[in-house]
Amino acid sequence: MQKKPRYINVKGKLIDLSIPKVMGIINITPDSFYRSSRFITEKDIVKAAVEMIAEGADILDVGGYSTRPGAVDITPDEEERRVLKAIKLICRELPEAVVSVDTFRAEIASEAISECGACMINDISAGEGDSKMFSVVEKLNVPYIMMHMSGNPGTMQDNPVYDDVVADILRWFGDRTFSLQSAGVKDIIIDPGFGFGKTVNHNFEILRRLGDFSIAGLPVMVGISRKSMIWKTLGITADEALNGTSVLNAVALMNWADILRVHDVREAVQTIRLIEKVKEQVLQN
Repeated sequence: MQKKPRYINVKGKLIDLSIPKVMGIINITPDSFYRSSRFITEKDIVKAAVEMIAEGADILDVGGYSTRPGAVDITPDEEERRVLKAIKLICRELPEAVVSVDTFRAEIASEAISECGACMINDISAGEGDSKMFSVVEKLNVPYIMMHMSGNPGTMQDNPVYDDVVADILRWFGDRTFSLQSAGVKDIIIDPGFGFGKTVNHNFEILRRLGDFSIAGLPVMVGISRKSMIWKTLGITADEALNGTSVLNAVALMNWADILRVHDVREAVQTIRLIEKVKEQVLQN
């Protein structure tokens, strides 16, 4: 079955998601779970952004709040200091880049879009972390990625339980999608939230049934890069999980993922090219 073309409007330009896109992760944090994704100095931030674009990244996702299990909470002022400066640097160096701000705080999202050059919002809390977020999205009229998370980063892995993990997540997205679309928000992307309030088995069940999320009629983003579902299963570390990431990204693409959020851009781009070639052959036969 051929996937129908789907577009999101970014700064007045349509991005065609009929060919999956790659979002490169730029963490302005000292404690993200994957050490090589941490960028602190101005030089390192710009270098990472330039390299990711050169390797084929379609979107750069800039965040300053670590959401790994047990991560230390930081103040809005500290997150703002980290994120806004980095976005300004990247947009100054790469004015054509599509930059997403990774935050659950409405004020930071608003400043990143209005003052710093970002043009998308990636919210791990889908509006639950800040009641003002949906109003900001409506006002700014930018693409909005909302992720499913059970609980919060401090509690999300405390015995997560679902009746049916995929059906429960779809129902959860349904209420939020209705609220946003009723307010006129058009470009909504959903992220099932691998590793956020899910066991390893939950994560693999979501991946196996990722195609079920098409019922929502929205683009789907997948973020499994170097996550514990890979390295716990293989008995390795996050530093050794690139091969596993590519394998599971391939599975996600075969199940119609629209965006891959990754630490390793070049490998994700290559994975997309190969899977698209496979799909091309399937459609021809």
